[in-house]
Amino acid sequence: MAQYEVWEKEYKSPQLVTGGEKPQNDVLRFLKYFKRNYKKGLSGLEILDLGCGTGKNANYLASLGNNVSGMEISTTAIELAKERAKQTNLIVNYKKRSIGKRYPFCDNSFDLALDITSSNSLTEHERKIYLQETHRVLKSGAYFFVRALCKEGDKNAKNLLKNSPGKENDTYIIKELGLIERVFLLADFRKMYGKYFKIEKIFTRSGYTRFQGQSYKRVYLLAYLRKI
Repeated sequence: MAQYEVWEKEYKSPQLVTGGEKPQNDVLRFLKYFKRNYKKGLSGLEILDLGCGTGKNANYLASLGNNVSGMEISTTAIELAKERAKQTNLIVNYKKRSIGKRYPFCDNSFDLALDITSSNSLTEHERKIYLQETHRVLKSGAYFFVRALCKEGDKNAKNLLKNSPGKENDTYIIKELGLIERVFLLADFRKMYGKYFKIEKIFTRSGYTRFQGQSYKRVYLLAYLRKI
């Protein structure tokens, strides 16, 4: 099943995507860190939300007075994000496209980029483009916040890797959805992302996700990155 079809199906009938219209706590904590360290406040910024979904983070950041662009592969998600923005009189530049292809933005355009567990379903080829393009469109000194799936300490991920492995390194297939996901060892994440960004802070946090009526403990890797 193509990536577009997987995410269209998921957003039409959510099994993994969380609901609500408020930003995740991980995002809010990062924004406090960003505000302390970027020295430009948290308004009047150019912000890129990668894999923006239904717009919970993009719309929130726009409500603070920022110019926000969101990229999302699912038509259903993008239309819902636009509708939510319209209902609250917000303007967000939503674009329907994969984050694993070249971005429609100029070099050095953004102060901040977010990837909230969005790039985990990219192929290795797409992930290379995503890293190169994110680096290209960020300004010098700009921040990149990434929340990814962590392999270490995640029994559910290890079971999936064993029982339903994907073709690429540290990937598994959620067969019920046709979704392929990548999980990272901390060392592998540092090596890959460190080629493009300075890693200011990196840590893990556990949480729970529900799938088909059951709760599963997941481990997330949180990285505060900067283009230097």
